[in-house]
Amino acid sequence: MSKKTLVAISILTAMLSGCGHQEHEAHHTTLQLDVVHPIRQDTTLVKEYVSQIHAIQHIEIKAMEKGYLQSTFVDEGQTVEKGAPMFKIMPTVYEAELHKSEAEAQAVYMEYKNTKSLVEQNIVSPNELAVVKAEYQKAQADVELAKAHLAFTDINAPFTGKMDRLEARTGSLLDEGELLTTLSDLSQMWVYFNVPETEYLDYAQSGKASQATKVRLKLANGSIYPYEGVIDTIEADFDNHTGTIEMRASFPNPEQLLRHGQTGNILVDVDYPDSLVIPQKATFEILDQSYVYVLDSENKLATRHIEVSAELPHLFVVSEGLHDDDIILVEGLRRVSNGQQIEPDMLSDSDVLAELSLHAE
Repeated sequence: MSKKTLVAISILTAMLSGCGHQEHEAHHTTLQLDVVHPIRQDTTLVKEYVSQIHAIQHIEIKAMEKGYLQSTFVDEGQTVEKGAPMFKIMPTVYEAELHKSEAEAQAVYMEYKNTKSLVEQNIVSPNELAVVKAEYQKAQADVELAKAHLAFTDINAPFTGKMDRLEARTGSLLDEGELLTTLSDLSQMWVYFNVPETEYLDYAQSGKASQATKVRLKLANGSIYPYEGVIDTIEADFDNHTGTIEMRASFPNPEQLLRHGQTGNILVDVDYPDSLVIPQKATFEILDQSYVYVLDSENKLATRHIEVSAELPHLFVVSEGLHDDDIILVEGLRRVSNGQQIEPDMLSDSDVLAELSLHAE
């Protein structure tokens, strides 16, 4: 081997050795990373549930007798006062039936009076009087029935409410039970929503089920309804198909902004007093389990499993796994490994929350 070749090999070996030494030093460079203590504070989580809005009373107005619709006294979308006339079915046939029943009752009554007089004279037996009396009572019942049929031709509002569309027009031939319109009492609204079993148990075991829990309503356009509601009813049975139970909240509706059949989202505030929260970015997952890096007294990182009980914007509420005096890593999680030593840069609670607020904006 020539002298020039030996010199070239020596230079190349020195260069490779130098690069390896530099890479070794770079690998052991201590990273300076942000760390923080878990934050202790009162926290409120807002939970949303899809809901259906119903009027406190919503009924169908139907024809109770067969006949021609003679008159319509109301219009679509109108507010109708309790007792106000709404529809009238042509009463001619029912008036005639009433007159006929009254005449028959009068005839039987005269027969009853005559028979009673004969009984008093011992001309006929008391049994015959009893038969005539029964016929008279039946005739009176027929009169009352005819009056009821005639009264059914006048359809009045059973309560104050808002009318929906007219399903029949004046002059239409109606069958008994045919739909005329619907009427909704919009003074108060019932809002139904389904709650998962686990959240129902948390709610019931907290004692709130026996209290008037206030809720809010987010409308379809994203605005918040100006009046608060109260959860007043929990259904008896769970839906085995969905694993949920239905609850009902009542809302006042003085401006009648809410209408029967609307949709919205119920907003329920869930309080977590004196809870431990950490930034979401300080966590990572392994097989659907949440972990953080915790710093020990030698500034070495150790993975620790945590239990997350609630999720807020950019924050997790931690129920198990951390203490107030722990120090957790909040940046560079992908650049470190378990057991690695770092140079910590401690952030204050206010700095962390301010950074999260800016990120949210």
